[in-house]
Amino acid sequence: MRTFLTIVMLICAAPLTAQQVPKSAAEIQLSFAPLVRETAPAVVNIYARFVTETRRRTPFMDDPFFDGFFEGFGRPEPRVQNSLGSGVILSEDGIIVSNYHVVGMATDIRVVLSDRREFTARVLLGDAESDLAILQLEGAEDLPHLLLRASDTVEVGELVLAIGNPFGVGQTVSSGIVSGLARSGAATGSGRGYFIQTDAPINPGNSGGALIDVRGELIGINTSILTRSGGSNGIGFAIPSDLVAAFVAQARAGRTSFARPWAGMGGQPADAEIAEAFGLDRPGGIIISAMHAESPFAQAGVAVGDVIVAVDNHPVNTPPEMLYRMSVTGLGQTARITYLREGAEQTTDVRLIPAPDVPEREPLVLQDTDVLPGLSLVRVNPAVIAEYTLPLESQGVLVTDPGRFGARVGLRVGDVIVGINEQGMARPRDVAAAFRARARGYAVTVIRGNRRLQLRFRV
Repeated sequence: MRTFLTIVMLICAAPLTAQQVPKSAAEIQLSFAPLVRETAPAVVNIYARFVTETRRRTPFMDDPFFDGFFEGFGRPEPRVQNSLGSGVILSEDGIIVSNYHVVGMATDIRVVLSDRREFTARVLLGDAESDLAILQLEGAEDLPHLLLRASDTVEVGELVLAIGNPFGVGQTVSSGIVSGLARSGAATGSGRGYFIQTDAPINPGNSGGALIDVRGELIGINTSILTRSGGSNGIGFAIPSDLVAAFVAQARAGRTSFARPWAGMGGQPADAEIAEAFGLDRPGGIIISAMHAESPFAQAGVAVGDVIVAVDNHPVNTPPEMLYRMSVTGLGQTARITYLREGAEQTTDVRLIPAPDVPEREPLVLQDTDVLPGLSLVRVNPAVIAEYTLPLESQGVLVTDPGRFGARVGLRVGDVIVGINEQGMARPRDVAAAFRARARGYAVTVIRGNRRLQLRFRV
């Protein structure tokens, strides 16, 4: 009888025990409900509006022969576009992180919390390359927020939750594990660098949402998926929290664009074929193929042909992964670089600096009396090379705005003018003088990407 009463008492007590908040990670794994209840309020829905200008089309614009003649013509018409995504609150005063492709170009941003409160927001800092943006809510205080966990402590196999607003149906939660680390160059869109891979279902609208661990700490911002159908196929990517922390620090310091350290060199992954050619015992690392004279790596003793294998003792195997490590360490800091030279391992300290903006850009805009009025030019220097992703050896004069007539003759933003009528161009004033010479015709030699082109026109 005593045994029966004991069993009845245990059964009656079971429901009360089930409602208790788990005290350990093992107990949390039995149910995610307490974890979601604690963290979901810090994940918000973001509604962004973009106003863009489009030009009224003519029947000739689709004709390959006439298309160039109608470039820049047509009456501009405003067009409103809407974007839906997610974001994560990181502080009580309303600092939010989301994806750049969700809010980066927005003219109006509305943020809705899980309790249906609405706030307007403005972008403090955005970066298309990393696909991250930091926002500030207007008039917010005492908000729920998530703590950042050091993403270098994350391991493959950890349980994670993805929280966001997929397909605009409202906040949802999906579970999975960390299925891969150091995924570089795998994400779609504009994001490049180092990613955390997860099999937690991530769908359109989840962008900017939270990827959290079983302790409720933020380990990444969901950014993209690898898919053939448009829906989740079990391979999603999140931007690590360490990079998010670097963005927040720069936003609070007043920067409006993300400043990343400049390597001033080019390289490629050392695959099996390259490893064999260089006598390496195994594939891995980044072989240096080009080096700018002002590169901080060159000043630290690294040379073309060396193989960089680690930054601050973290292995690196691709250029985006190395840039991520440098960005996390931060400008003004010193990074410990491990590299191989003729098979021997060496280390050196590299000072992380922005791309030098010297010599001066000497910006110049051609006047209405010039041949190509409105053509805007700057002198190429390391900062311009980094800003426009030019080849390291680039020299000459870069086009920042071709102007109306410059576009007609074929010039584009990012073109590097190296010669006009067989005369070398080194500075913007050289270009201005060449066009003011009033020749009957002009042959302009430009470098566009890795191609050398010559544009000819008469006036």
